[in-house]
Amino acid sequence: MSDTEGDSDTEGQEREGAQTTPEDQEEDKPEQAEPHPLTPEILAESLSLLCKTGDALAHAYVRVDLKDRELTDINALSSFIHLRYADISGNQLDDISPLAHLSQLLWLNAEGNQLTSARLDELPFLQIATFAHNRIRDTEGIAHPLLETLNLNHNHIQAVSGLNPEKLTSLHTLELRGNQLESTLGINLPHLRRLYLAGNNIVSLEGLESLVGLQTLHLRENQIEKLDGFSERMASLQYLNLRGNQIIDVQQLKSLRCLPKLRALILAENPCTEDDSYRLEALILLPALHRLDKESFIPEERDEAAEVLRERQEAELNEEEQELEEAG
Repeated sequence: MSDTEGDSDTEGQEREGAQTTPEDQEEDKPEQAEPHPLTPEILAESLSLLCKTGDALAHAYVRVDLKDRELTDINALSSFIHLRYADISGNQLDDISPLAHLSQLLWLNAEGNQLTSARLDELPFLQIATFAHNRIRDTEGIAHPLLETLNLNHNHIQAVSGLNPEKLTSLHTLELRGNQLESTLGINLPHLRRLYLAGNNIVSLEGLESLVGLQTLHLRENQIEKLDGFSERMASLQYLNLRGNQIIDVQQLKSLRCLPKLRALILAENPCTEDDSYRLEALILLPALHRLDKESFIPEERDEAAEVLRERQEAELNEEEQELEEAG
């Protein structure tokens, strides 16, 4: 894991609004686009990468680039069953069901359309899928067995549900930045390694105990005040980004002691960092940390933290002895 992972100042800065009412949802619907279907002419200039078919008896195009074509339907793709790479981003699509016929598809970019759902019949070889910047409101109907990376950034998702851990055994990266999540419930994916939840409205950390393989967790720019949702079962977590939350008391870091491999923590732009002593307190509470924010701990800081900890322990011991003497 890189020590600089996820420190970009641009990560998670785009924020979706608060929960919408039915009236808001009606207003949110796009105007009906003028029909602009995929034509044979557009297809002819968009297909590329000629490869042998699975039986090696013929050749077929396996890549299609339909980015920014103002398309409103892609029904013509249904017969191109040998496609492996499909870029349909930047169109006006509200239906991608024709892709269900593309059983060889490995890579899909459907970013920047008018989709309200990422639901799609199971594609047996799909590995990377991007649905960012749509109007998607849930995570139902995603069950591709070889899917490794799923990008749902900047949609309207208020809660995670329907992600079946028995189906999504290959999923290692899930991106849900810039949605409307208020909780981490529903992400029950033990094989997940990287989870990006920046720029939501998350208040409570719940259901994290199932993320036993998680190594990187981004929770930047949320509304988190307490850190009591972490679990000792999260034994693989190494990097945690909490920048720009509402943590007032640095003592909340005690809740992270259950994470044996935590080495990098981003805490900047929380109220608790306004006190210059927060680095020292963090190191006292989490002595195994290698880096806090963008700076690694130096030996002098570790020596100071150890000395302060010894003094506090001695003071506590003296207080206990004094109380015993007074009681006797």
